[in-house]
Amino acid sequence: MPKVDIYTKFGCGYCVRAKRLLDEKNVSYIEHDVTTGGEAREEMRRRAPNARTVPQIFIGTLHIGGSDDLAALERAGKLDPLLQDDGNVA
Repeated sequence: MPKVDIYTKFGCGYCVRAKRLLDEKNVSYIEHDVTTGGEAREEMRRRAPNARTVPQIFIGTLHIGGSDDLAALERAGKLDPLLQDDGNVA
């Protein structure tokens, strides 16, 4: 299973929704809190230069986008194949 990163802020309902979907699928992920800015926020901006909202989700090196994007992949049946990849998702 590839590494999953999710950039979040405190009190973000969309972040909670995205994490819930990943939890329901028993996907482990690394949560990066960008509430107060700092290095985590700068890292998020480097990885997703046009992203201005949270959550920002990455599966391997693939930028998924936000909570709605993650849910759309799930509805389309495309999320599980990404999560089963060998970790070299580009």
